[in-house]
Amino acid sequence: MSESSTNSTASSEDGGRRTVVITGASDGIGAAMAQSLAAAGDRVVVVGRSAEKTRAVAQEIDAPSLVADFADFAQVEQLATRLADEYPRIDILVNNAGAVFGQRQTTTDGYEMTFQVDHLSPFLLTTRLLPVLTASRARVITTSSAANLWGRIRLDDLDKEHGRYRAQDTYGSAKLANILFTRELHRRHHGDGIAATAFHPGGVATNFSVESGSWFRFVYGPLFNRFLLSAAQGADTGVWLATAPEGEWASGEYYAKRKPARVNPQANDVVLAQQLWNRSEKLVAGA
Repeated sequence: MSESSTNSTASSEDGGRRTVVITGASDGIGAAMAQSLAAAGDRVVVVGRSAEKTRAVAQEIDAPSLVADFADFAQVEQLATRLADEYPRIDILVNNAGAVFGQRQTTTDGYEMTFQVDHLSPFLLTTRLLPVLTASRARVITTSSAANLWGRIRLDDLDKEHGRYRAQDTYGSAKLANILFTRELHRRHHGDGIAATAFHPGGVATNFSVESGSWFRFVYGPLFNRFLLSAAQGADTGVWLATAPEGEWASGEYYAKRKPARVNPQANDVVLAQQLWNRSEKLVAGA
């Protein structure tokens, strides 16, 4: 993990401003959230994979930035350590980093790429930061997707090693995992002061699917851009979850267009949420 030359000294104690950490903030929805929340007066920490793009977003809003590749647990661990060391208070963590890949690929840690980048690494970052998040009574907001509706969680094949690999199914399963993670984070830690939500940004014209090699790339490509939402429009529900008082939204829930949204039936399986959490803990234990 590396950082930009932008000063990254802590804190939300700076004039009473909240500290907001946003992953996947080098472009698209994450960058739009960073811009909106910074404009509202929050101190935003921009986290991304590309050093150049992350630095550009950070400089635009006069924010600190950190670089980490979520396909590498070691970098996520380093990110968590830096954040905990430099930001004794984190008011909001936005788990926005995500990707989809057309062919089955494995990370340096040995896991299927989409599953690690979209679920395991955000899980690792969040759980490593739990002491800070709990002390801060933080909000944890995770970018999911309506794709959760066609996902399926099989605890014996989270890595999609068996059967035909389909990018859209793998992505849908990862987005379903995001909602299950949100539900279980709420169950375990809402009593400790953490509020957890997930949201669907809508069909947004971003480049997250450029490596998919699937129909994602076709649908989200230049031909259909005029029919898609802008990044700022896609970020709207996430910004609302970050700024509206609890009471306008409920911890543990999944939203689209600022309203509770339909989920895959598996998302309501309390036992599955617990099992996925426990399984995820074991998978990242060696990180």
